[in-house]
Amino acid sequence: MSGGITSWVIDVIDHVGALGVGGLIALENLFPPIPSEVILPLAGFTAKQGDMNVVAAWVMATLGALVGAGVLYGVGAVVGYDRLHEMAGKRWFIVMSQADLEKGHRFFVRHGGKIVLFGRCVPLVRSLVSVPAGVERMPPARFLAFTAIGSATWNAVFIGAGWMLGENWDRVEGWMTPIGYLVLGGLVGWLIRSVHRRLTRARPSDVQG
Repeated sequence: MSGGITSWVIDVIDHVGALGVGGLIALENLFPPIPSEVILPLAGFTAKQGDMNVVAAWVMATLGALVGAGVLYGVGAVVGYDRLHEMAGKRWFIVMSQADLEKGHRFFVRHGGKIVLFGRCVPLVRSLVSVPAGVERMPPARFLAFTAIGSATWNAVFIGAGWMLGENWDRVEGWMTPIGYLVLGGLVGWLIRSVHRRLTRARPSDVQG
């Protein structure tokens, strides 16, 4: 992460404390370049210094995650499955076909809870997973429950890492960066494959203009 954003994150936590941690985590869900891999270890280190209550940091981080995830869930819900399915039938919609969307729908119906729960513990996917949950209109209480469990676990691990590493809290970002690139590569690869299939298999009979 750029030094400017890191400095800004440090300033926010120094001046606002646990409330700032929650706000930053909510923002991180909507703007991934502000990674929790920096916010949470810094919160753990700050708590170890006695400048913040570690439980308050964990609670506010989890609440912030719920707020951010809820916004993205709402975006997905506004679009909805039916509207997305109609869009997938248009020639200009190259991301996926209706058949791919239907396959994803069936998979989410069977495994939606696990997808949200474990998705909250994967870099980048943490934010994205809320959108299909909204598209599928997963019951809000169920969505929030799985999001809370996954986020609370993620937050505890990284706040704890910052606490244990102390002044070396910033090492966490270096450890997580390769994983983030690996996940990003997988997402880009999936997108390229999906678009390629869409463009090569589309037929006038099933793709409308």
